[in-house]
Amino acid sequence: MKELQLKYGCNPNQVPARLFAAEGELPFEVLNGRPGYINFLDALNGWQLVRELRKTLAMPAAASFKHVSPAGAALGIPLDEAEKRLFLTDLPGLDASPLACAYVRARGTDRMSSFGDWIALSDPCDAVTASVIRREVSDGVVAPGYSEEALAILREKRNGNYAVVRMDPGWAPPLLERRDVFGVTFEQRRNDAAVDPAVFDRPVTRLRDIPEAARRDLTLALLVLKYTQSNSVCTARGGQTLGVGAGQQSRVHCTRLAGDKTDIRLLRGHPKVLDLPFRADLAWPDRDNAIDVYLSATPEDVLAEGCWQRCFARRPDPLTPEERRAWLSGMSGVSLASDAFFPFPDNVERARRSGVSTIAQPGGSIRDDAVIEACDRYGIVMVMTGQRLFHH
Repeated sequence: MKELQLKYGCNPNQVPARLFAAEGELPFEVLNGRPGYINFLDALNGWQLVRELRKTLAMPAAASFKHVSPAGAALGIPLDEAEKRLFLTDLPGLDASPLACAYVRARGTDRMSSFGDWIALSDPCDAVTASVIRREVSDGVVAPGYSEEALAILREKRNGNYAVVRMDPGWAPPLLERRDVFGVTFEQRRNDAAVDPAVFDRPVTRLRDIPEAARRDLTLALLVLKYTQSNSVCTARGGQTLGVGAGQQSRVHCTRLAGDKTDIRLLRGHPKVLDLPFRADLAWPDRDNAIDVYLSATPEDVLAEGCWQRCFARRPDPLTPEERRAWLSGMSGVSLASDAFFPFPDNVERARRSGVSTIAQPGGSIRDDAVIEACDRYGIVMVMTGQRLFHH
């Protein structure tokens, strides 16, 4: 297939719209549904991310994309019982599928932002992974293949209209890429830069030890940034992202956004949150919304009289500021990556409050010394990769 007609472009008024291959055939096949313009932007960006994660870290990987940036990404590491409660999953047989575990973790990064996501899978989709996808609100999925049972499950989703795309795993795009903006054609070399593991052997801080788990998480975070709208900062721990701060004009606002999302993700593991007395008939998206509001600056929106009854069987006690601080102060082992240099040490100041222990950033600021000094002050190990990862 050389061309695919689309219903419309980014917006309904942008017609006609199509995808086409300038040379050869399109590298994918639509197996079900009718993906749209933004769906394909998510699918092609997401596929590149999970393919590179698979190649670099030698594990199945999954990503949850929204508006051409990942809301979360993760590797296929088994979930313990506490994590299954945390990610709102009780699916039988989950442990048998590393790919399913990867998607549960990826969506668990930021379940609010992943609502209506596009899913990217590094490996052929199995029935367990398809069963996980079936229960979530999602627009579509891209993978290098599907088992017969998985495809049958996915074709039942959204009244038979769920978008399923099979990507050619052997296809490689041309080295040069082009795009048109306001009638002007831009051309550049495709960003094929890889993460060099040797950079983790060259910390610039007083503390120099980076454990293997942190090296894996820094690699994950750096690759996520490669496919995230800039400016961007990403945190990761345990083989999954914790917070993605994407598309901000100010570097410290990226760090604050990633830090705030990290805090929410870590607070979801607090016993008070895990034991929230949800009504038995409350749908999964409504549980996510309730948790998000419960952990926000205005928890009364779900705890006030006349409000809590919509979500809970009984009124839960609020999570106090003291309990929040105590829980977060006990967190550590978080890795953080930035797609460009830290111009001021305020990024480190914010990062350390979310349990960040290791940082990877390109370096090159005239204030690098002040940033290094801040890392030394808080016992954070930092490497400077010398590699910017802007993505627009």
